[in-house]
Amino acid sequence: MRQVQLNSLSLYCLSLVSALLIHWLISGEYDKITQHIFFPKPLPVEASDGPQQGNEIYLNGKLFNIPWSKWSRGNSQRIGISDTGVMNLLGIELLSTNKPTLQPIRWFSTDSSQSFSITARFIEPYRYLDVTDLIESVQGTLQVKDNLLEITLPPARISGIREGNQIWGKRIVVDVDRPTVWQVSQAKGKGVVTISAHTNVFSSDQMSTGLSPISETWDDPDEDDLGSNISRPITSQLFSLEKNGQITKVHINLPTSHGLNVFSIANPYRIVIDVRPDARVPKQISWTKDIIWRQQLVKLRKNIFPVNWLEINARSSQISLKPITTYPNRQEGTAPLVTIAKEWKASAAINGGFFNRNNKLPLGAIRSQARWLSSPILGRGVIAWNNQGQIKIGRLSFQETLVTSKGQRIPILFLNSGYVQAGMARYTPEWGPKYVPMSDNETIIFIQNGRVIDQKKANEVGKNPFSIPANGYLLIIRNSTISAAALQLGTKVQIENTTAPTDFKTYPNILGAGPVLISNNHIVVDGALERFSKGFQQQKASRSAIGVTNQGKIMLVAVHNRVRGRGASLREMAEIMQQLGAVNALNLDGGSSTSLSLGGQLIDRSPITAARVHNGIGVFVNP
Repeated sequence: MRQVQLNSLSLYCLSLVSALLIHWLISGEYDKITQHIFFPKPLPVEASDGPQQGNEIYLNGKLFNIPWSKWSRGNSQRIGISDTGVMNLLGIELLSTNKPTLQPIRWFSTDSSQSFSITARFIEPYRYLDVTDLIESVQGTLQVKDNLLEITLPPARISGIREGNQIWGKRIVVDVDRPTVWQVSQAKGKGVVTISAHTNVFSSDQMSTGLSPISETWDDPDEDDLGSNISRPITSQLFSLEKNGQITKVHINLPTSHGLNVFSIANPYRIVIDVRPDARVPKQISWTKDIIWRQQLVKLRKNIFPVNWLEINARSSQISLKPITTYPNRQEGTAPLVTIAKEWKASAAINGGFFNRNNKLPLGAIRSQARWLSSPILGRGVIAWNNQGQIKIGRLSFQETLVTSKGQRIPILFLNSGYVQAGMARYTPEWGPKYVPMSDNETIIFIQNGRVIDQKKANEVGKNPFSIPANGYLLIIRNSTISAAALQLGTKVQIENTTAPTDFKTYPNILGAGPVLISNNHIVVDGALERFSKGFQQQKASRSAIGVTNQGKIMLVAVHNRVRGRGASLREMAEIMQQLGAVNALNLDGGSSTSLSLGGQLIDRSPITAARVHNGIGVFVNP
């Protein structure tokens, strides 16, 4: 049917322009007669108008926090969604590409080899995919309301669902009557695929209703076979259904170290859910000309590790890296990495160094633009860099000394650190406006303009915060190891500090974690030297790391479980980094902290499985 839509738009309150837009809509296979959906096309705006952006998308009545943008192209307005947001929100598979401005995708294609491309555009800080024509092709509507993008798609229906065995695992096939969207969420032992479709298909425990039961295909070793139409009722131990109006959730019991690979095909329309240990599909996407996103399988002896990583041209004038923390003006606090990256407007990010989960304070080096937000501890590994693309990875120690006007020299063990030991520590305004005692019976020395102005006693940990002088700092004496008599009111003091090796001090940006994995192309893992516990040194876990290639490119790498097994050991992580091309590499905080963000979304794991972190390394693109 031919539909006509009349839109009008007042430009700069000077004139009223109207136009009649005619658009042929192609109806779905099952609703050629009954579906008549309007797709309004906005009128063109002045070419000088910049793109409009927002962070909320309302999809079929549900709100998602995903970046979107609107811009003009010729005589039409276009709607873009961040590329990783398109993947997570709509279920669209992003395929490999070496063209940052063109993104091949697979979404209800005829077969696994068929794909088509849509336009990609970088609008700081994200890469957006133009979904205007795609949504229109399935009779959907797009409407911008202030910071909100509303997407409405015609309702889909699930007509059947079946399960089958494959050589590599299990396959679930969901029959739908038209293209629709879905979201995937995974946790340990469980997965959920939320499909925008209603259904009359019931789980076996609902068969008493007399409606169609779930069915299972006969076993077929051909992994390309989606199953025949021959089916029989079963009680599935693999999945169950949850129905809520126009939404159907497929709850899946995941075997150990298994994940979900979900894609769609056409003729007829089907959503395929593969439950397999190697669920990550290898791909290489040129995100911008200086950032490449890779998913690949790395083989170490008899083990295979799915690896997600970013290769970044740190020498590019359009790329900069910065340490990012939960709050820009204080060091206490944790948040999901995605949240921190969005607050800093970083295009990409990886979790950083260690921290105390109880008091949410840093436990290692964080130096930003030559300001120590937190000093190094225990001679552990760090990565340092400057704005000219020079990078150094190694073990770092930090020495600071308080020198009084009487010539006394008192060692300061830590600067702006959550690591508590007997002795003296120093806290500056970079720590935040206040200091909260971290141990009992601390002595607080107030320094302002290079002079002692006050002394106070803090009797109890966590009580009675003390203000940090804006043009000074606090000295904290713990366990009465140092006599406060040397710091009487009016005493003049000054600070001396240095690093070992000394050249680290010339780098304005430093982030510490450890241990160092690779140095000058040699694996140098030594957890004992960096004073990590034996348990930490021996464990196999999810891991993140940062590395440098011999071309000076930076690698941000996340590794979770090996195929059919647990995560990587420190030695295995070093070997993985070496295989990927790193000549120098540093282990970052791992386990549940392991997080790799791109385009405002995690690309290595489901967000519900990622813990809150204190800090990270942000990648900024300056086009």
